[in-house]
Amino acid sequence: MRLGINLGYWGAGMDADNLAVAQEADRLGYDVCWAAEAYGSDAPTVLSWVAAQTERIDVGSAIMQIPARQPAMTAMTAATLDSLTKGRFRLGLGVSGPQVSEGWYGVKFDKPLARTREYVEIVRKAMTRERLSYEGEHWTLPLPGGPGKPIKLTVHPERERIPLYIAAIGPKNLEQTGEIADGALLIFPAAEHLEATALTHIRAGREKAGLTMDGFDVCPTVPLAVGDDVTALADMFRPYTALYVGGMGSRKQNFYNQLAQRMGYEKEAAEIQDKYLAGDKAGAAAAVPHSLIDSTTLLGSVDRIADGMRAYAEAGVTTLTLAPAGFTLDERLTALRAGTDALERAGLA
Repeated sequence: MRLGINLGYWGAGMDADNLAVAQEADRLGYDVCWAAEAYGSDAPTVLSWVAAQTERIDVGSAIMQIPARQPAMTAMTAATLDSLTKGRFRLGLGVSGPQVSEGWYGVKFDKPLARTREYVEIVRKAMTRERLSYEGEHWTLPLPGGPGKPIKLTVHPERERIPLYIAAIGPKNLEQTGEIADGALLIFPAAEHLEATALTHIRAGREKAGLTMDGFDVCPTVPLAVGDDVTALADMFRPYTALYVGGMGSRKQNFYNQLAQRMGYEKEAAEIQDKYLAGDKAGAAAAVPHSLIDSTTLLGSVDRIADGMRAYAEAGVTTLTLAPAGFTLDERLTALRAGTDALERAGLA
């Protein structure tokens, strides 16, 4: 099992620290460094900056938002980053959610699966450097009846097939991800539930495409915190968990809330959402069960973290992306180093 890191969103006042974390991960032999975007910093700019100041580690978007860019633009960005980094770029895509898609980008959040499939097909085709033409429900290239003509990408990426990941949570999205992508970006993964909540659906998609799980990258993001008091460490992540389970999306379209329900927390997920949407964020955080946090994070001593890593590997994770927590840079770097120590103790290095 390989290790990655997720720097999250840029612009939160820790930018210099984030670069130091990426550089230390590069030195320690981490496999990939991911950066996110929502409606603040964009991922490609951050990844360019990190890649220019690291040597070996891959850089990946987790995620570049599908409603933010036309697919041909994403192909241009991916090709450019792959060329500049000498083949160290990984393209992670996702549809975001209805609030961001419609509120920030002005793009209707409808038929997300069909849009994702067409988007991936166009990106893949553009990356082959063939003249680009496409007829779909959501995109037609060139536009009919106008002056446009099929054009081919002028940039030569390091690789024709850049690894393509999709952020997936729901069963249908997971199945399609297995069918059309090279990897899945997962969130709130519990090792004991991973087969039922994710892998069975991904495997079905692989089988539909005539493929096996060989070479497919199962890549969940897991917060990491080192210390003796597991309860106190878990409490650090209560607001984070409450935000996603309670406040992401709408009451009817919250994929994280639905995931918590599929893991057996139906009653708790409803309570968290009710309190969060009513403005009681503290109450929502208090309602998050300790077991939900503990099963979807790596907390405690290096030995305890090693046990958790072993469980993830046995469940089918191939790249474990860590989000090292801490209030200072030293604490985050300590957590990062504990990650490599734990991997070795688990016998997975």
